[in-house]
Amino acid sequence: MSTRSRRICYGEVVPFMVMTFLQCGQVGLSTLFKKASRDGMSYMVFILYSYTIAGLVLLPFSLLFERNKKLPRLNKQIIGRFILLGFLGYVTQMLGFKGIEYSSPTMASSMSNLTPAITFALAVLFRMEKVDIGSLSSRAKILGTLLSITGALVVVLYEGPTVIRTSMNSGLSSPSSYQSLNSEHSNWVIGGLLLIGDYILFSTQAVQEFPELLLVSIYNLIVAVIAAPFTIIAEPHISAWTMSSKMMTIVIAYNGLFGSSFATVLLTWGLHVKGPVYVALFTPFSIVIAAVMSVIFLGDSLYLGTVIGAVIMSLGFYLCIWGKAKEEQTEEEEFSFDSGHAQRAPLLQ
Repeated sequence: MSTRSRRICYGEVVPFMVMTFLQCGQVGLSTLFKKASRDGMSYMVFILYSYTIAGLVLLPFSLLFERNKKLPRLNKQIIGRFILLGFLGYVTQMLGFKGIEYSSPTMASSMSNLTPAITFALAVLFRMEKVDIGSLSSRAKILGTLLSITGALVVVLYEGPTVIRTSMNSGLSSPSSYQSLNSEHSNWVIGGLLLIGDYILFSTQAVQEFPELLLVSIYNLIVAVIAAPFTIIAEPHISAWTMSSKMMTIVIAYNGLFGSSFATVLLTWGLHVKGPVYVALFTPFSIVIAAVMSVIFLGDSLYLGTVIGAVIMSLGFYLCIWGKAKEEQTEEEEFSFDSGHAQRAPLLQ
């Protein structure tokens, strides 16, 4: 293999395959969790078990590979931020997995497109980012945020007629009956609102001083410690703590070994090699994967409202990402111009 072919392979083909695999893996987790929850698995026990596994698996790797990195000195502020991060993470997981339990993996994948819009809205709200209406990048992010929110509302509030009906759901009522607030539709709305809350909290989490692997391993362990007393109180019966089916064991091990650990390593590698914009571009792809998996493995029907809302949110997602990329490009060009001007200035005097 020539040098150019090797560069293309490792610079383009491998990152594409890794990001695609990552999206399939994350959607697969949602699908397996939905299946296990139908079998009676407690989502609180699931979070406790899987995050304990993830923390214990990642901790020795982080100590091995990041032992030479300089760590900030621990103080009350950093410890408090870790505790807050763990608490927000726990609440996020509670909302996310309960939302999947009430709705579907397809809705969860659709809602993931809200993250850039919510991040931008929170940054503006807390004055961490300025909005220039005259700037094309700001207008793109504003429009993208509005489209993302609109798409989320469509997914949550409107099911519509069935696009793909499985044999498992062939006995459902006519499309017009979906507009009534029956228990199934109410659960769908509740699930959507929980998932929105999940991605709002997800967008607020950050502790940047620590190396990535060590941060993730500590985060997982803190989530497990915080989850323990809540789970003991909420699930006092020993039957909720036992693995009554192979599916429960599989999904807990899968999330512990992949969803909260190995997937994080792949995501960190992708961010390092290709940058955040490239990684973010694969997020809407998960909607298609989730829809296919839900129909094949769960027997779920696909509704028109989910399709329309997902398309609107994907457009909003790409507008937000494009606006952010355009803004960073403009800042880099201005910085380069100012640096070049500063270097040439003495020659003009």
